[in-house]
This record gives sequence, C-alpha cells and structure tokens, in this order.
Amino acid sequence: MPIQFTEEDGGKLLVVHVSGKLLKTDYAQFAPEFERLIRKHGRIRLLFDMTAFHGWEPGAAWEDLKLGLKHFSDIERLAMIGETKWQHGMATFSRPFTKAAVRYFDHANAADARAWLNEV
Repeated sequence: MPIQFTEEDGGKLLVVHVSGKLLKTDYAQFAPEFERLIRKHGRIRLLFDMTAFHGWEPGAAWEDLKLGLKHFSDIERLAMIGETKWQHGMATFSRPFTKAAVRYFDHANAADARAWLNEV
C-alpha cells in the first residue's frame, strides 16, 4: 500500500509513510483515518516520511490539497523526511497551506525529526 500510517503518543502523533506514486483511491482509505484522529485529539503532530515517494497522479494531488486545506489549522507541527531536492521543496511549497510549523529533514536525520516533533 502506498500510504501506511501509525499512531504514536496516544494518537497525537501520526506517522505517515508514502511510497511509489499515490493514486486518488489511496486517499479514500487514508482521509477517514486522518480525520478520525483530528476529531479524537484535536491538533496533532505529523511525521511525513516520503523517502521512497515518487509523486502523485493528478487526482491524488487534488485530494491531498483538499485534505490539507480542510485541516489547515489541525496540524501543530509537520516534519517531512525525504531524500531528494524536490521533496525538500515540498516542505517550502506546503507552508502556505497549513498553520503548522513545517520542517524538512533528510532521511539520514529521521531521529532529529522525531526529536523536533516531541519538543514541548
């Protein structure tokens, strides 16, 4: 599955691993679980690991944008982990679409991303 996620810290941290190319249908499974966590915990912290990620099909990109705008204020911190220059650019690109503090980390520094997310 291209999107895998786990809850940590009692659900207040959502760890999302994406791989391959995301399809619109991937969001049909992911979005309800994401929204359930928001309803349960309010604002959450998100670790978005895109180390093996190759992008979106157009329909999936649209679903991602809609989900992000709908939950503009629901993410407190967003740590993005990647391995390519375009993935690093995604962190900059995403900032206007969320109130979250956003930081990019190279996959070699994944522990730093977790430490930043766990700061008070």
